Parts: sequence; C-alpha cells; structure tokens
Amino acid sequence: MNWRLPLSLVLIGAVVLFVFQNIGVVEIRFLFWSAAVSRSLLLVMVLVVGIVVGWIWHSLWRRARQRVRRL
Repeated sequence: MNWRLPLSLVLIGAVVLFVFQNIGVVEIRFLFWSAAVSRSLLLVMVLVVGIVVGWIWHSLWRRARQRVRRL
C-alpha cells in the first residue's frame, strides 16, 4: 500500500484539529494599527513569514559564501 495516502490523511486531520482548537479571535495591535484575526490564521501567517525570512537569509548567506570562495 502506498504510504503517502495515510500520511496525507493524518496531516490533514492534524491541520483540521489545529484549526478547530484555535478558532478564537485575537486582537493584534502595532502602533496605530489594529486587527482582529483568528488564532490559527495568525499562527499560519507567522509560520509563512518565518519560512520566507529563513529562505531569504539562507540565499543571502549562500551568495556571500560563493563570493568568498571566488576570492
């Protein structure tokens, strides 16, 4: 049997459980800006921002490392 289907079902179930457990609304305030979003959406947004920042940081680090090797 293919292992991807059971793994996918378990991951989808975990995501659905996560969303239902974190459905409460949280208010975010920064300087003069405020917004009310669900906790699960906020956590997903923070995860995406972290992934993007890590990806950019890694690419800049790799580019600087390649420049040092050329010298």
